[in-house]
Parts: sequence; C-alpha cells; structure tokens
Amino acid sequence: MTDADLDSPGEAVGRVLGTADATPLQFWTAVAPGSYLQLDDVVVTRRELPDREPVTIAGVVTQVRARHEGAQFDSDVFAIADGTLPAQVQEAAEVTTTRVDPELYVPPTPGAVVFRAEGDARARALHFDRMERRIPMGMGRDGVPVYLNADFLDGSRGAHVSISGISGVATKTSFATFLLYSVFRSGVLGGDAVNAKALIFNVKGEDLLFLDHPNTRLDDPTRAAYAKLGLSAGAFPDVRVYAPPRVGDSAGTPDVSSRLTGVDAFYWTLSEFCTDRLLPYVFADADDERQQYTMVVHSVAAHLARYAQPADGGVSIDGVRLGSYGDLVDHIVDQLNDDETRSDWAGSAVGLGTVNAFARRLIGSKKDLARLIRGDLATRRPHSINTSESAQVTVVDLHNLPDRAQRFVVGVTLKSEFERKEKSGTAKPLLFVVLDELNKYAPREGSSPIKEVLLDIAERGRSLGVILIGAQQTASEVERRIVTNSAIRVVGRLDPAEASRPEYGFLPPAQRQRALLAKPGTMFVNQPDIPVPLCLEFPFPAWATRVSEAGRAPSETLRSITQSADPFAVVGSGGGTDDDIPF
Repeated sequence: MTDADLDSPGEAVGRVLGTADATPLQFWTAVAPGSYLQLDDVVVTRRELPDREPVTIAGVVTQVRARHEGAQFDSDVFAIADGTLPAQVQEAAEVTTTRVDPELYVPPTPGAVVFRAEGDARARALHFDRMERRIPMGMGRDGVPVYLNADFLDGSRGAHVSISGISGVATKTSFATFLLYSVFRSGVLGGDAVNAKALIFNVKGEDLLFLDHPNTRLDDPTRAAYAKLGLSAGAFPDVRVYAPPRVGDSAGTPDVSSRLTGVDAFYWTLSEFCTDRLLPYVFADADDERQQYTMVVHSVAAHLARYAQPADGGVSIDGVRLGSYGDLVDHIVDQLNDDETRSDWAGSAVGLGTVNAFARRLIGSKKDLARLIRGDLATRRPHSINTSESAQVTVVDLHNLPDRAQRFVVGVTLKSEFERKEKSGTAKPLLFVVLDELNKYAPREGSSPIKEVLLDIAERGRSLGVILIGAQQTASEVERRIVTNSAIRVVGRLDPAEASRPEYGFLPPAQRQRALLAKPGTMFVNQPDIPVPLCLEFPFPAWATRVSEAGRAPSETLRSITQSADPFAVVGSGGGTDDDIPF
C-alpha cells in the first residue's frame, strides 16, 4: 500500500493500544468512542520509520473485549451504573496481521490511528489483489464479497477441499455445491469451464437430485446477493442423475421416488465384475484389509478374470453358466468347499479357516449387491457411470443402498474415473469429485481399496486434474494424508469435542469458539495465501434442494440417456432388442 492508499482507506475506528504488547503479527487497538469493531472486521494502520518508507500493517479482528476503566472490584459495576463511581467503558480489539507492506516486520506504534479497511485497502489486506483468478465464495461479515484463489483449487498451486461440520447443521454439502456452481459460472476457468465435470455422490435423501431445477423459493434479495458476487442466480444447466435399480425389479427401473424423469439406472454386468476384478470392492470395509482372507479375495478375483467368459448377459466358468450375482457367489463357495478345486481358486498356502471366513463374508454380500451386479439386463443398454460421456454434473444416488453397497459403488466408480484420467495423460478437463462422509470411506485407521483410491486422488489427483471436495463430520477421523493434501479447509458448525482436536489448529481460539455457535450458511475458510481463516456466509441455493422447492427443469435434462439414444424407449424396459415382443 502507498501513502495515497492510506489517505482514505476507510473510517478511523481507534488507535493502537499502549497497555498491551504490540508485535508485528498481533496487536490490540482501542476502539474510539462512537465507533465499534466486530470479529472479522479488516483494519489497517501505518508505522512511520526513519529514513525508510512507511510500513502498512493490515489485519483481521480475531477478538473483541470491553471493560470498565476505573473499577477495582466486581461489585463496582453497580456503583458505576448508579453514577456514584466515576469510570468509563473502553472496548479493545485484537488484530491478527494478514499483510505487511513492504515486508519490514516491525510492530505498530502505540497510539497510531487504526482504520477500518474498505475498497482497495480491504482487498490488499486479504490478498485479493494478488489473486489472478478469484472464485466468489460468499459475503464477509461486512457484506462485501470474499474470494478463493483458484490456483489452490484447480491444481495450479494446490488442490482439494476438506469441509468439516455437524451433520444437518453445518450445510457442508450445500457449500460444496455452491462452490461448484461458482467455479462453473464465475468464468474463472475460462474456456475450460465448458468441458469441466463434477461427480457428486448423494448419500442422504434425494436432496441432490434436483440441481437442474430452479428453486421456487428464490427471492429478489437472494438474486441480489448472487449479483453482488458476480453470479447469475439459477440452477445447474447440465445435470445427469444415476440411481441403482430397484430391489427385485427385473427391468432395472431406477430406485427413486421424488424424481421420475431424467434418471438412469446404473449397474455392472457379471462379465464386467469378473473382467475388471471388482471383487475386492465387495470387501471394502477398512477392517477387512486387516483380515488374512484378503489374499483369498485377490486370488479369487484373478481366477474370475482369467476364466470367466461372457454368456448371454451372464458368465460361464468351466462350462457352468451363471446368470446372477447370487449364482456367482454360490459357485465360488462351492469351488472353495471342494478339496480338489480349492487350491486353484484360493491358492495352496491358505488355511481352511481363512477360506471359510472369506466365504461367510461373500455369502453375506448377496443381499446387498444382487441388484447392482446383474446378469439379466442387456449389456448394450447404457448402464455405466462415465463422467466423460455424461453431463457437466453427474449425480450418483446412493441413499437407498445399504452400507456395503454404497462402499462398492463409490470405490468402483472412483477407481474407473481415476484410471480414465490416468490414461488420458492430461489434467484438462478438470473433474471435481464431491463425497460426503469421507471419514467412512477413508478412515484414519486401517486400509481398504476405497481408501487407497482416495489417497491416490489426494496425492496424485492434482497432476491429473481430479479435485476432491470431501466433507465429513469429524476431520480427526479422516486419513491424515487426505486432510493434509487439502489446500482449502472449510469448517461449519462443530461439535465441542471435535473443535478441540489438533486438526483445527488453523482456527484462532475465538473462531474455534464461534464454530460451536455457527448458524447454517456460516463457514470459516482457510486458504494458503491468507494467514487467517475468513468467516463468510454463502447465499441460499438458487437450485432446488428438495422436491417441494423444484421448479420446471430444462427439457434436455428430463430425458434419460436411454431415452436420448432412442426417443421411443421406455426407461426401465430392460433394453430389449428389436426382435423382442413388446408386450
């Protein structure tokens, strides 16, 4: 900042306190009578130096206090209130330094005038002027936009976002979707925004199935808030929804109740299950990898990949045709129970107890995975989740699936998407992956196939253009390397016990306390080039978050992939051939 900048950076609100130590990184300011400072206000002051240009010190208010000056005892407050004891109220604010310009780290002089930073002075104090590409995240406490440096999101200098907070109160998923909307619609990606993709796993209810529907509750103040952020208020224009087939439905009808159009069923054929070696993802619990039978899992998967042959929608193994997942499981168990074939499937060095433990877990998976691994549906019918061939935003609905099935879908989908990006050999177009309940899929203890994929994304995804936006109630229970590799850390409402964990050490003490009280829509965002996390509020979603809010969606999103390929097709018809009897 120059002298000209400080001629009118904003209103004068106080002076640097002389009764408390002032350091280059933190100082207190006495608030002038008739003025006030609140938490998160941005202030600026100047230190004159001999034979050097003045040093401008800017910072964010991280604590505010008020006290009676002239009182000695607690009971003096009553005498002061009655007017019998002279005293005055004095407010003071703690300021944590965010920028020193030029970089001469000297303390501010006690008595120096402190200004509330506005306009360009505020932008400089928060380093917004150094951000070549700024993503609007919401409004600060002063009602002025707050920005995220796109370089730390898209992989240029960093990548990945970690969002923590109490379920149902912290609005983690709402903030993740707003961040995606801002990335896609703010113009920060330039021409790359057209081809950029997002993969969202919907794990709770059907709230994320209506991202392409405008919100009927959208009002003029909310539209004005979007306009202030440089965004138009509207729904996501290009969305594709996938849902699992209904239980016991031979036609493969998507298992959704609130959205009846524009939904495709996803599943894997028995041939794909065997050829792509998907068996390890059936055993995706973190505890499973600590069991000895994991060697059986990989041995059986290799055997299936080697000997299973496609056969009329199912597979044939050693001349035996298998038409369902249950048939495949029963055949594997029979072969493992046979003394003559056991070593061919499980290996010769595995004990019978280990084989039986594997068989019990495999049998237990039949109920959960039977509707996802099919041998009765046409293989040529579109059924794969592939973001490169889908819309800009792909929503995969998991909320009707049991826990084991959810893990299987997440693991296999992330594996295939990451492998596809590896084969492409380029980071463009970007793929944003939004995954809630990250502590379930990548817990701190143990290992699993899903955790390995997520670790790969966290550590190598930046170079491949795969950006993880992970949300969890407790960051302390998520694998450390995933949290550490997240350049952007976001905190909403926290549980008191969780707030005390070292994973939230980047929050100043006052912000830790405030996180216990934060209302929905209030987030604390930490990014590498700003020393203090910024408190912000993001606007109400302009897209429907439940069926009761859903307006009319664009016509192009109301047709499934099956219907897009054949306008006369009926969703869930099973994809029969032209020669099939239509009734």
